[in-house]
Amino acid sequence: MNALRQSDQCHVLSCGLSWPFSPQTSFHFVLLISLLFNPLTALILSIHHTPIIRPIRMVLEQEGTLSISGAELYTKSWLPDGPVKAKLVFIHGFSDHINRYPAFFSHLASKDIAVYGFDQRGWGRSVKKPAEKGLTGPTTQVLSDIAAFLSQPHLLGSPGSQEPVFVMGHSMGGGQVLTFAAEPKYESLVKKARGFLLEAPFIGFSPEERPSWLKITLGRLAGRLMPHFQLVHKIAVENLTRDKHVQVSIKEDELMHDTGTLEGFAGLLDRTNDLQQGKMKLGKEGVVKSLWVGHGTADKTTWFEATKQWFEGCAGGVKDRTLKAYEGWFHQLHCDGECSGEFFEDVANWILERAGGEKEEVVKAEEAPKVQEVAAVPEVADEGSQKAEAKL
Repeated sequence: MNALRQSDQCHVLSCGLSWPFSPQTSFHFVLLISLLFNPLTALILSIHHTPIIRPIRMVLEQEGTLSISGAELYTKSWLPDGPVKAKLVFIHGFSDHINRYPAFFSHLASKDIAVYGFDQRGWGRSVKKPAEKGLTGPTTQVLSDIAAFLSQPHLLGSPGSQEPVFVMGHSMGGGQVLTFAAEPKYESLVKKARGFLLEAPFIGFSPEERPSWLKITLGRLAGRLMPHFQLVHKIAVENLTRDKHVQVSIKEDELMHDTGTLEGFAGLLDRTNDLQQGKMKLGKEGVVKSLWVGHGTADKTTWFEATKQWFEGCAGGVKDRTLKAYEGWFHQLHCDGECSGEFFEDVANWILERAGGEKEEVVKAEEAPKVQEVAAVPEVADEGSQKAEAKL
């Protein structure tokens, strides 16, 4: 499982065509053709020696397992082929797994940001038999798993990484990351992180997905009697992304099993309720150094308005904080069609701007939090879509 896999390397012409040769070989080839047909061009090329071909950055993918409290959890990393400027730990969402984000993670790695993730207990390749589907354990177990992963020596463990470490969560994973950051038990570990990022965090149900009060109450009661009872909860793929190809990919992915346990659902509901009611705050100054939140205003799975209300009322202890509203976007910002490249760049730039050192942590206390709005985007086409997706 620890085998190192390297993605195929190729070189690309300025016009975007694939080319199988190295830049140096290609330059000599072009020079030879120029000598035959246009000596003046050959002379200019030989003087400036400016290759018209540039190499694509190579991303290294490394798989493994990590033993945590009796469970063997699947891990994967996306690593730059050169010096690392920052590290990002990513926590996935409900009925999700870490291999659903290849385009996003490869982009970050190409920007010298190493990405580390794992399939959480009950999800993805960490499930070894049907009875383990959705078997996350209570919230205490979920947070303990996150802490154990972060405590590895190359991340936040003693002595810790030389490069700044950031922590990011998507959807349910975003709610878990927020709960972790607000939990006093893990304050010393949270302080070591350079910043936290949230993609469409599950702070509140969207009106389309909100269950009734009676259903929630009965579910909690049943969970106490049969905590490991499995229940299938499907989310309409049309509510996750506008990309038709991604919608098909979600339906065909057998690892996205849509199965939770009553105990797991109860924990998710409790975390969400605590966040929405303001019980989980980042109020202690200096614990969380920096915070970035991105959410689509047309998200039909988690509610943008709940995220905005939490950001405005519960993140006061973080002076360096930004909320970006993606106007008209759906739940999966990382694969909502061709526009997702903007999200890639937003995340990469925010991390790199804070990866330079402690001097960037100094933010004037009187500065208001940044709330960014973006223009509406057109409906995405079916062509050229990205196959990287996550769920709740």
